[in-house]
This record gives sequence, C-alpha cells and structure tokens, in this order.
Amino acid sequence: MVGLALVKSIYALPTWTKVVALVAEHWRLQRVLGCEGNPPSKWSAYRFAAKLRENSGSVERCIDSVVEGLKAKLPTYGRDLAIDASDMPAYANGQRFVSKDSEVERNWHTDPDASWGHRSAVSTRRGGGFFGYRLHAAVCTATDLPVAWSVETAKANETRFAADLIDTAQRRGCMAATAAMDKGYDQRPVYEQCAERDCLPLIPLRQTPDVKRGDHRPPECQHGVWTFAGSDRKRGATKWRCPTGECKPASTWVAADRLHPLIPRETKRFKAGYRKRAAVEREFGRLKNQWGLKPLRVRGLDRVRLHADLTVLTKLACALSRARGQALNSS
Repeated sequence: MVGLALVKSIYALPTWTKVVALVAEHWRLQRVLGCEGNPPSKWSAYRFAAKLRENSGSVERCIDSVVEGLKAKLPTYGRDLAIDASDMPAYANGQRFVSKDSEVERNWHTDPDASWGHRSAVSTRRGGGFFGYRLHAAVCTATDLPVAWSVETAKANETRFAADLIDTAQRRGCMAATAAMDKGYDQRPVYEQCAERDCLPLIPLRQTPDVKRGDHRPPECQHGVWTFAGSDRKRGATKWRCPTGECKPASTWVAADRLHPLIPRETKRFKAGYRKRAAVEREFGRLKNQWGLKPLRVRGLDRVRLHADLTVLTKLACALSRARGQALNSS
C-alpha cells in the first residue's frame, strides 16, 4: 500500500481509483508492488488513506527519516532556505448560497475547511481571489528540494508560518542559516522570529513611512556614506566604518532590526542570496505540474494535508534513491 501511494505521485494521478486501475492493467507494476495477480481494490486504497490520516505521526516520522537520509548524502541540503506560499484551489467552487426559483437550496460550502484568499498574477494567469488552501514551504536553494511544508486555509496570512517552517527544518537536522523571502514577509515579527532561531533573513523592504524617510540607509558623514565592515551575531549588530577613517570614532555599531539586517541589502551576499529565492517558485511548479499536487480531488484540510505530504514525500524519496545510487557508482 505504501508503494501504491508512491505510484500515485510518480504518475501524477489525482485519485486512488485511477491509481488502482493503472496497477490492475500493468503486471510489471504489480510485481514491483508485490501484488502480482492480486492487485488491491480502490476500497482498500481509500481505507489505507483513512488510516494514514488517523496516524499522521507515522507519516511525519517517515518524512523525518527521509530528510535525515538526504542530509547525510547532500551536506548542503537545508543550509539556505527559500520560503513562500502557493495557492491550491479547492475541489469546490466556493459558492455558499445556492438558490433555485427564489428558494435557497444550500447555504454552506461544499468544502467547509477551505476559505477565500488572494493570489498574485503569474505569467498569463490573472491575480485575484481564489477558494481553497495555501501550501507554505521552505525549499533548499542548493538542491531545490523541500525541507519543511504545511497546508493551511487560503485566508491564513503567510507571515504566521515562517517561524514554524524554520523550526521544522532545524528539528529535522538542517542548519537553516539563511531564509530568503519576498516583500510579503517584510514584517517586524518575522525578523524577530528569525533572530531567535539564529537564521538570517533575506527580505526586501516595503515602502513604509520609515523607508520613505530614509531610515534604512547606512550612516553618513561629511566624507560620504559609511561602508559595511561585518556583522556580529552574538552582539546582534552590524559594523560600519567612515570611508576615509577621519571621523572619531572611525566606526560604529548599528543594532540589527528590520531596517538594518545582519546581511545588509546593499551587499553582494544579500543580492546573491535573494536571487536564489526563485528555488521555491520552481519547486511549486514542479510539484503541481509533474508530481500531481494539483488539481485537488479531495475535500477537507486533513485530506489535503495528507495529499501534500505524500506528494512531497514521494519526491524526496526519489531524490534520496538517486543520491544513494550516485554514491554507489562513485565508490
């Protein structure tokens, strides 16, 4: 049955019924799954999914073990993260009130756990409201593999889950030294949560009143703009020096906050690290279009979470298998 779950994501099949039908038609798949001549029924597959929902802790432990194996084979896995959220439209239209001949037939949602949210425009898709869920993920920028993820309703603000994703990544043994996020995460609590977890945020600034006043600029003097001279994590501050060294004192420390992070936005390190944020966008596209994360064919938050867990787990398991194979070939 575990192999059946892997087949579902590898072949990007939306329902267990189609998975069982595919296995029933191919004897090679039956041999790989160990059910040659006696393929499972669709009812057994749905009962297995129900048991997985009831024992979510077992699924979590399985994910932890796969991530641990990847960490052993890929040393850079989970060192630098890219965090973002992506829409997952529900298997429902979001229409609450349905009437016919001036009589209300329904005043409840077909998916009670889903909610309305907003998504931005991407490529040819227009932005606007959508009804469903949102996948929050932290992706390794070096390997383009997910490290931590969670599914919430669409109305939940994405900034609330950045700290949880970093906590999950560190619990699974990843360093999570930096986290690249878009402007939507430019909130003071996000910087404070990253500092508590010894994770350096790479977030561009929004045009807030303090930014418009220029409070985010480096120190200046009559000799020009001061230059960045390093940062101290223990002190929680960045060091800036007079460009000519004629000022007394010639250097000063600036406490780290939203406007002055430990990796200043003017440095090459920040610009190079933030460019890698595209890793999470690429991964969302792969999961949706190549691994069957979308479209949803289940209703309810627990079912959608299981669907996302099995999809990402399958991809990580395939990546671990490739990494082990490359290690054997090189040896």
